[in-house]
Amino acid sequence: MQYGRDNTNDNRDMSDGKSTSDAEDLRNHSQILASQVRGTEVYNTQGEHLGSVADIVLSKQSGAAQLAIMSFGGFLGIGERYHPLPWQTLTYDETRGGYVVGLTREQLEGAPSYAVGNEPDWNDRSYGASLGGYYGL
Repeated sequence: MQYGRDNTNDNRDMSDGKSTSDAEDLRNHSQILASQVRGTEVYNTQGEHLGSVADIVLSKQSGAAQLAIMSFGGFLGIGERYHPLPWQTLTYDETRGGYVVGLTREQLEGAPSYAVGNEPDWNDRSYGASLGGYYGL
């Protein structure tokens, strides 16, 4: 298997070695580079744009995404805050080309967040517990 690619429906044309799946729309692939996730828009279930993914927190041991850091609020970078969202709260919506969370703008405004330059300690268990508590995980 090639990493970074879902080969379950990969049909090879042996005459030229190219895959017929290479021309598929990339949105249909189940794997993506982390660098491509950055900047992806985030919406709530009502379709309201909430922000975009600014970064991702990964587990060093498993490599799994733990948190999506969503930028929210502000104007031209002034007053912008970062909201760590547990990865399992995000669902990718192919029609929107972005992630959807089951949160209202008001819930997000009350969620744990931090300002630029004031990043929390991701290894602090009490901080992780506060995130889990807020999101009901």
